[in-house]
Amino acid sequence: MNVLCLDGGGSKGIYTLGILKEFEALVKKPLHEYFQLIYGTSTGSIIAAMIGLGYTIDQITDMYYVLIPDIMKKSSAQGKSDALASELDTFFGNKTFTDFKTGVSIVATNYTNAKPLIFKRDAEQAYKLKSTFKPGFGVTIAGAVLASCAACPIFKKVEVVTENQGTIIAIDGGFIANNPTLLAITDATQSLGLPPDEIAILSLGTGNFIETDINLKSKFYRYNSFVQLFEKILKANTNTTEILTNLLFKHIPIIRINDTYNEPEFGTNMVEYKLDKLEKLQQLGRQSFGKHEDAVKAIFKIS
Repeated sequence: MNVLCLDGGGSKGIYTLGILKEFEALVKKPLHEYFQLIYGTSTGSIIAAMIGLGYTIDQITDMYYVLIPDIMKKSSAQGKSDALASELDTFFGNKTFTDFKTGVSIVATNYTNAKPLIFKRDAEQAYKLKSTFKPGFGVTIAGAVLASCAACPIFKKVEVVTENQGTIIAIDGGFIANNPTLLAITDATQSLGLPPDEIAILSLGTGNFIETDINLKSKFYRYNSFVQLFEKILKANTNTTEILTNLLFKHIPIIRINDTYNEPEFGTNMVEYKLDKLEKLQQLGRQSFGKHEDAVKAIFKIS
């Protein structure tokens, strides 16, 4: 089984798309035909959902260049949330998890009980209660992605009305698993029962950059340090998952691409909206793939 795991990171998801552009060119097929399981958190959930519906990376990238400025230029959490909901409705409409062409899982956080809220396509991925399983809990793709991207305090919390779990208040999946690789491994090995030698994982971050100050215009954002703390929490979450994965699952072939760029010219943050900076981040993603291309070919047995 080929598995793709996509981190959260707001606007920096454009870096991930740079990596995926080169990977898609390497395998010479749409990624929904190559990966049998795709896990996405926050911005990674948008990319995962688009791939799962059959979009090419170029199509998703074009969408990001529209989506990011429209959302991130808004000065309030409500404004950003409303813009995101509108964009997701435009791209996904009323499509549900049954419309995915491959196995897609979207990670959010249940705000009330502080536990993972994972929207899945297939009952085979469920750990328990398979008899009452509903793809995506009966929620639309747009609704699940909106929940996964609800990065408080930058965005508002989301009320999710499910078919089998009641009404849930959800926030960004990054609070639980900004790097969803461990969740994907658990699905593959425990729920699906696959042996390690039948699994290959491509785990992609959103890059590590010098964090620039966020341009905060509203009173809600006047505490810039708190928003920067949120980014630190996501980074710590991501790094912890990466360390645990390396320690506990050395027997599973995993390639992790999440390079660091300490040059001031590449400084950015998760609400970046300047097109020239976004283009640079995408280019860096493509360069990152080049650094790891040999390892990728080895793990996925690509000649």
